[in-house]
Amino acid sequence: MASDHGHTPAAWTGVIISFIGFCVAGVFMVADNPFGFWAGCAVILLGAVVGGAMRLAGLGKKESPDLVRAREEAARKDHTPETARADVHA
Repeated sequence: MASDHGHTPAAWTGVIISFIGFCVAGVFMVADNPFGFWAGCAVILLGAVVGGAMRLAGLGKKESPDLVRAREEAARKDHTPETARADVHA
C-alpha cells in the first residue's frame, strides 16, 4: 500500500477550496439560481488551479529518492550507443 496519500499543503488547500465550491454550487442548484451554480463551479476549478500552483511552488509531494534514481538510470540506458547495449539483437 502507498504510505503517502497526498497529505500536503497543496493537496489540502486545493481540496478544501473545491469542496467549498461544490457546496456553493449545490446550494444554488437547489435554489434554482444558475449564476450562483456556475460561480460555485468556477470556485471548484479555482481549487484545482490553486492546488496546482502550490505544487509547482514546492508545497506538493516530493519525489522519492528511489524514483529519482530509477529515472536517472533509465535516462542513462536510453543514451548509451547501440553497439554498447547488451539487449540489442542483430
